[in-house]
Amino acid sequence: MSNYSYSINSDSIQFLEKYLNKFSPTGNENEGQQIWLNHISSYIEKTQIDSYGTAVGIINPNSPYKLILEAHVDEISWYVNYITEEGIIYVSRNGGSDHQIAPSKRVIIHTEKGFVHGVFGWPAIHTRKPSSEKYPNVENLFVDIGVSSKTEAINMGVHVGCIITYPDKFFIMNQNYFVSRALDNKIGGFIIAEVAKIIIENGINLKFGLYIVNSVQEEIGFKGAKMISQTIQPNVAIVTDVIHDTYSPMIDKKIQGDIKCGLGPVIGYAPSIHKSIRELMINIANRKKIRFQRFVSSSTGTDTDAFAYSNKGVLSALISIPLKYMHTTVEMVHKKDVELTVLLIFETLQEINNNINQFFINY
Repeated sequence: MSNYSYSINSDSIQFLEKYLNKFSPTGNENEGQQIWLNHISSYIEKTQIDSYGTAVGIINPNSPYKLILEAHVDEISWYVNYITEEGIIYVSRNGGSDHQIAPSKRVIIHTEKGFVHGVFGWPAIHTRKPSSEKYPNVENLFVDIGVSSKTEAINMGVHVGCIITYPDKFFIMNQNYFVSRALDNKIGGFIIAEVAKIIIENGINLKFGLYIVNSVQEEIGFKGAKMISQTIQPNVAIVTDVIHDTYSPMIDKKIQGDIKCGLGPVIGYAPSIHKSIRELMINIANRKKIRFQRFVSSSTGTDTDAFAYSNKGVLSALISIPLKYMHTTVEMVHKKDVELTVLLIFETLQEINNNINQFFINY
């Protein structure tokens, strides 16, 4: 077994709840970033924020060897795209927002005058004909903010380009599951913050610079990771993100893999994932009896791909957390998976620290 045991305490839960409940839509992540930076400030030696908002906390910033431990802060949302003369609002996606979950959801429109509350409306079942039933899509989704004209909506501060988010809040289900919107991938931001904390609490003397990175704009193509990799020029990148729990109904394991919440973190296989880091994590997990799962993909669909192929190539790996109901407002992760992911990353960093030549000098 591992020499170190980790469990999430009440203070960490309070941070997670506050972090998840703050809005951080793609392109406007600053409120979530500020909470994250305030939380990690006592565990790191230096912070930096780039021009688009990616936040970095650094331990041992003077080392020539650089390892990035990364998550992304941005959450999917909508944009106001068109306002009818009657004040009805049509939308466009900001990231991969799911059109099927939208009808009857409450929303918040972010304006310069403050929040405007609304709902995704939908025709009542009594008015629909089964033979010609329309299904929700971006073309027919609409937001009702309780006005009768475009002028009234504009006077409230609503205009094309305003961001729309869901107001759903964090809660814990059956003592085991964290449930919230934006667990993709604020749970990763939570995990890397916890790793930084236990490194300091255990007095680990790092021989490399550890860059705890919370990237922006992952949901629209890994944009924040691409920028920050050029800035930091890391040797190694370990990325955290979420992956589908395939035991949820209507998911084909033959296509999506065999992944279940509660059975530990998921170690990835893909061309962008470097064998040396992946096998190190697997060997540590086996040696320390940390339960884990595996997945395969030609492209990870995460910031891993951005880091791996940046600069002259960065040794990159991905450790994922099983998630139910991705890109909905009731995303779910198992507490045990979060704890084991923190533990596996912590042990991996210690192993890299003890074999500095293998990962920083020989490559």
